[in-house]
Parts: sequence; C-alpha cells; structure tokens
Amino acid sequence: MLRRTLLTAAPATLALPATAQEWPTGPIRGVVPFAAGSATDIVARLFAERMREGLGQPVVVENRAGASGLIGAEAVARATPDGNTVLFGTNSTNAAANALFRRVPFDMERDFAPISLLASVPLLVAVAANSPHRTLNDLLTAARARPEAITFASASSSQRVATEMLASMAQARMLHVPYRSSPAAVQDLIAGRVDLFVADQAVILPAAQAGQLRVLGVTTRGRSPQLPEIPTVAEAGNLPNYELFAWFVLVAPAGTPAPHIARLNAAVRQATANPELRQRLEQVLGMTVTPSTPEEAQAFMRSETVKWTNAIRAAGIEPE
Repeated sequence: MLRRTLLTAAPATLALPATAQEWPTGPIRGVVPFAAGSATDIVARLFAERMREGLGQPVVVENRAGASGLIGAEAVARATPDGNTVLFGTNSTNAAANALFRRVPFDMERDFAPISLLASVPLLVAVAANSPHRTLNDLLTAARARPEAITFASASSSQRVATEMLASMAQARMLHVPYRSSPAAVQDLIAGRVDLFVADQAVILPAAQAGQLRVLGVTTRGRSPQLPEIPTVAEAGNLPNYELFAWFVLVAPAGTPAPHIARLNAAVRQATANPELRQRLEQVLGMTVTPSTPEEAQAFMRSETVKWTNAIRAAGIEPE
C-alpha cells in the first residue's frame, strides 16, 4: 500500500521542478530607485548581468529616481506580484523611510517579499582635494565654530542620516544641500560648490583615486581594505559610538509566488559565485557580497529598521 502511494505521488513530485522551470517566460524588470551611476545602480547592473545566466531571461534595469528612492520603491510595491518586477532596494527604501518621511506610499515590510541580501558597503566622508579641511577633526572644528557655514550634500536617505548623525555626535551644525543623484553631488563637491559629501564608497572611491577628492574618514567600525590608511570616523573624530553602513537587497511585490522567489534567490546565489562579479564589487568597490535566504533578508531588514530609526532620532532629523 505504501509503495503504491509513493508511486502514485511520484509523478506530481517530479513535475514540480519542470513547472518551476517554466518561469520566467520573459524579461524581468529590475527597478533601481536611484539615478544611473549611483552605488545602487552599479550593484543592480552587475547582478542583473549575472542573474540572466540563472534565469534564462534578461534582467532589464530601469532607473526610477526621485524622493530619496520612494518613487521607484512604490512602483514595485504596486506592481503585479508575479515575479516579473523586482526592486534593488537599500537601507534608504527598506529601513529608514518611515523615520524620514511623514508619508511613505508603501509599507516597508508588508508590501515587499524579500528575495536576498546582495551586498553592504562603507560610506566615506569626503571633501574636495583642495579643501582647507585636511582632517575630519579640522572640518568638525570649523563646523562647531561657524554653525551651518559648512554645507553637505546628500542624494539618499543614508547619506543624509550619516552626515546628520556625524554632526549631532560632534555637537556641530551643518547646512543640508539635497541632490537628485550622487554623481551630481560628487561633481559639485569637486568644484567646491558644496563642502562635504558622505556617500557610499563605490561613489567616492573613483574620484578619490583620481586625486579629485580627499577622504577624511570611513563610517564603519573597521577601516576599509581599499583605503587602509584612512581612519574610521570613530578614530578621526573621536566619536567611539559612530558606525553606519549602506546595504542593498533584492525584493519583489508582496504576494509573489514562493517558487518564483526561490528561483530569483537561486539566481542571486549563482551570480555571487561569479568571480568577476565578486572581484568588481569586493576588490574594486570595497563592498562585501552578502547573499542570504529570504528569511535572513527579512530578519536583517527588521533589525536595520530599528537601527536606522534610532540613528535618525538621535541625529534630531524631523520627518519631512
């Protein structure tokens, strides 16, 4: 009887992988909620290229920038939950949004189905190469002496929070200058139209290596392997409790079928095994590649939401 039951069940069991393999049947739309050239865009395009190998279909990157990532994130939250639209999200869209904005047009937890974490990266405190501020302590001393005389750029929530948190801990006040994109902020920093930019290492590093920017500190607890001579903010600013880093996650609209989530997760894992992707992200851009299960991604985002909310409140940032 048991043997007959197993034999009867076998065709259905064997049919599951074949059914799963039928999807995707066309291109996947990968929404990046920030501008081309941003760190999120760089990560998305590297993963999209390699995920094609696991999915058998292209992942077409679409930049939907604006409102600190909220416009692109909302587009995915409202998309049909069939797995054909995914969001390359960040700590800005999937952890900090509720504490920064009075009205967020989606629910960070209920409206998304996590697929996998992708990578994390330090932020760098940068000034123009010809800036009079040679060290982080020089800059903070000037900011304390002349409240709001030092201007800082931000093109995402994480960049703003990192800088406001720095100013708050140092008991200084700086003037916020918002930008639509990180590349535009870098260009204005180089030109001297803004004094300071705290941004993802992937954004700052090329201009720093070209001699156009000077890096004063790293926002993580430890120094960056790409810039071992640069002190952490905790060291350079005598701020032992300062630590913050940016991260990237792949999510789909809530309600996306579990087999499609599993297929996307497998494609992410296959992509992270590619040595060219790892070399580009880890050795060139200083990121840490962090694939995960959907459950691990969910738990991580929940804990990071608490951390970023606390950081925003400690920095005295009022929701907009």
